Amino acid sequence: MTGQSQVFEDGEELFLKMMGISVSSTQIQRVSECYGEHIEVQHQRYIEEGKSAPAIADKNNDTVYVMLDGSMLFTREEGWKEIKVGRVFAKKDCIEVQEKRNEIVKSQYICHMGDHHEFLEKLECYVEDYKKKVCIADGAKWIWNWAEDSYPDMIQILDYYHAVEKIADYATEQIPDEGQRTQWLCKQKELLLDNQAVAILKEIGQQRGRTQIAEKQRKAVVSYYQNNLKRMQYKTFREAGYMIGSGPIESAHRNVVQQRLKLSGQKWSIKGAQQIVNLRAYQKSKRWDEVVEIIKMAA
Repeated sequence: MTGQSQVFEDGEELFLKMMGISVSSTQIQRVSECYGEHIEVQHQRYIEEGKSAPAIADKNNDTVYVMLDGSMLFTREEGWKEIKVGRVFAKKDCIEVQEKRNEIVKSQYICHMGDHHEFLEKLECYVEDYKKKVCIADGAKWIWNWAEDSYPDMIQILDYYHAVEKIADYATEQIPDEGQRTQWLCKQKELLLDNQAVAILKEIGQQRGRTQIAEKQRKAVVSYYQNNLKRMQYKTFREAGYMIGSGPIESAHRNVVQQRLKLSGQKWSIKGAQQIVNLRAYQKSKRWDEVVEIIKMAA
């Protein structure tokens, strides 16, 4: 528990100050990595035996969101390397706690250092059995290829804020006047929320960039929108009660990965990072009782 939440040296200090027990940072690291590896073995067992992770919702009736994305972590072996994170949660567990502020009270997190094929094998153990799935993500092709191939009935939604970001990048280069740019962007946002992505695409498609950079950004918007039009029906999605933003997966990267593994000066081995993030994912998924059972079995 200490190793997944604290820098190992800080854990040593906590043991000494709070309980008067001398436990070295090396011992905290060794034990933490040991049981993080047990979780990795458990994931592989899920895959090999075709088992599913414990359910968090009714597999036949509840709508479940599937969000996935990657961020970079510095490793000893390969420098900056992508760590992929998945977050799975039921629509019913997204609760309004204040006006315009929701809280997700229960989630499952899946983390993997490296290849997206291996990550998706892990993720499928968490999502396979749910009949009603909604995937919200950015424009990464590997995500949408997976959704199309594995779950053609899954509802696919392009993160609204990524769609806005693309046209905002273009507008910054294309429209020098800040007032005109703000006015134009407001109009495009309204069109996006009214299922009018095609109208935006048509307008930008007929323009020409005023600079080489602007032209490059314009072509990027055209390509991005053409590839994702069916995922940009935001009015329809909102009327059906679905989220249109991927904020929960960005929050997952901060809370599960960055708050522990991306602190100043940290440099992880790929295997060590995987082991610690496995523990952290189980803790954040409220599955720590399973870690306790693994420890009991090992003992």
